[in-house]
Amino acid sequence: MEKLHAVITGVGGFVPDYVLTNDEIGQMCDTNDEWIMTRIGIKERRILNEEGLGTSYMARKAVRQLLERTGTAPLDVDAVLCATTTPDYHFPSTASIVIGKLGMTNAHAFDMQAACSGWLYAMNQAACMVECGRYKKVVVIGGDKMSSILDFTDRQTSPIFGDGAAAVMVEPTTEDLGWQDAYLRTDGQGLPFLVQKAGGSVAPPSYFTLEHRLHYVHQEGRTVFKFAVTNMSDSCALIAERNALNNDNISWVIPHQANIRIIEAVAKRLEVPMDKVLVNIHRYGNTSSGTLPLVLWDFERQLHKGDNIIFTSFGAGFAWGAAYMKWGYDPKK
Repeated sequence: MEKLHAVITGVGGFVPDYVLTNDEIGQMCDTNDEWIMTRIGIKERRILNEEGLGTSYMARKAVRQLLERTGTAPLDVDAVLCATTTPDYHFPSTASIVIGKLGMTNAHAFDMQAACSGWLYAMNQAACMVECGRYKKVVVIGGDKMSSILDFTDRQTSPIFGDGAAAVMVEPTTEDLGWQDAYLRTDGQGLPFLVQKAGGSVAPPSYFTLEHRLHYVHQEGRTVFKFAVTNMSDSCALIAERNALNNDNISWVIPHQANIRIIEAVAKRLEVPMDKVLVNIHRYGNTSSGTLPLVLWDFERQLHKGDNIIFTSFGAGFAWGAAYMKWGYDPKK
């Protein structure tokens, strides 16, 4: 039997209409456009501000587009994995809501939570599911409504994040394409530095947690920056070394869109020029689990069959990693 590889066969995405600019952020906290662009590299971000809509709304918009683009009937989908830090509810899963709304009732579904590394972890899981031969069509979603857990008076976090979601279809192929290698790690050391302190079982909602604003993202930026640069760079270097990848044969680097300076540091470590690094942080900010698939959605027309792509991400926990994939198809009309 020929070896099966897990290949992405299509991409769908969605970002909200409302654009939150740096000037507007500056009216809510002590910052300005120059500071944000210099330190982070974000010009604007999208915000889902309609009442009563959550991550599943963006996810199902992305998946509906994905099904249309790949010509996939909802009942043909075998599994749906949703990477998110901002689920609609603690339970049921956001993935199950997407299945119910789109009629993918022959599939099973679950959420994965690895913060900003969620989509990378979920993709690796989907690849394993496809490579074992038991699954033919797996949808992998990455999406977050980060605005739902942001304190817009906090200059450490409010300029960074935005809302959005994207999804990919993962299918088997016997060609030497698709998911080739991954290096994923978690060390558990990140709790004090990047965390939503309340809302879970340790600190359930109470008057105290509300009064002390503990339901918002807390980040110690300098520490997170240091760990992100080191671990993303080291992961990419390891993946490149064990797959004989270098500037000559790396087609694209797709890093987590958290900070332009982190992205530049990763490119420098790999010794690849920035014109090989796909970046859309200036448009969407950090959409957490949504960043990597949204880059694929934005730049799909620039990707060609056989392109060597390195993904890398870093998230709360700390959880990080890198992966190597050979792109599976030429630009679609």
